[in-house]
Amino acid sequence: MPSLFSTLLALLLASAATCALAQDGTIHPLQAPAEPRAIPLGTGGVDKQPAAESWFRQWGEPMVRNVTTATLTPYLPAPGKGNGAAVLVAPGGGFRWLSINNEGWKVAQALADQGIAAFVLKYRLQPTPDSLDGFKDSMNRMFTAAGSSDGNPRSLVPDLANQLADAEAAHALILSRAKEWGVDTRRLGMVGFSAGAGLTMHSTLNSKTMKLAFIAPIYGGMGPVDVPKDAPPMFNVIASDDFLFRGQMGVVKSWFDAGRPVEFHLYQNGGHGFGLGYPGKTAEGWFPVFVRWLDVNGFLKAGTAK
Repeated sequence: MPSLFSTLLALLLASAATCALAQDGTIHPLQAPAEPRAIPLGTGGVDKQPAAESWFRQWGEPMVRNVTTATLTPYLPAPGKGNGAAVLVAPGGGFRWLSINNEGWKVAQALADQGIAAFVLKYRLQPTPDSLDGFKDSMNRMFTAAGSSDGNPRSLVPDLANQLADAEAAHALILSRAKEWGVDTRRLGMVGFSAGAGLTMHSTLNSKTMKLAFIAPIYGGMGPVDVPKDAPPMFNVIASDDFLFRGQMGVVKSWFDAGRPVEFHLYQNGGHGFGLGYPGKTAEGWFPVFVRWLDVNGFLKAGTAK
């Protein structure tokens, strides 16, 4: 589908530009942290994977790459504080790494603090070289190829079959343990950041098993898409100084033209990859607005979703 290709291409360009920005930050090796609550999803490995999963730190944040075993990590509200709403959280990283803290664990904890059960999806990634130097070189080459005006950008769009399978398995696991985790399956949505926003949109448009109550693509691709008649309400956020924005509002217009509920927040500044937001940037205010949107639309109370 041309519209879906445009969305995925925009995300690829976003991930490439993120890599270019990464040239200004030192990447440090990081020992893999303990993930005692991570539940393997059993979706298989990654073909032609040259290296084991590895971690690094950049801009003070832990990142993971070469993920070959998808997992789901629950962040549940304190006992007696849950409201039944639930969110599947997909971090970004251009499908080559995951900003798993800034766009995953921190977001999930913030949701749990609001009484919303959150589940961080650590999905399988495209292979990258074993060494950090090789990783940086491969990202620079991808950036050059993606930015080339005479290249074939279509060939750079990753196949998201693994990632979609991981999202579907995560969704199915939440449904199967909904009673244990205090989840109202009618109020289960998905939030994704950058490439994770792309996976959120890809799941919405292509999955035959995921029925999402709402979606929130955060600084994702803004190109137009073909919207299903039963598409879930969408909450969309991006900053005007995000290289991915470029004045586009196609995906928002697509939802509007299809007559589906949509809320769009264009923040003056925040750049790309701001997660919950950085002090001094207007985009820092998006998360409380998102919670209010959930509340107004009835997702925080049983039987009141609009």
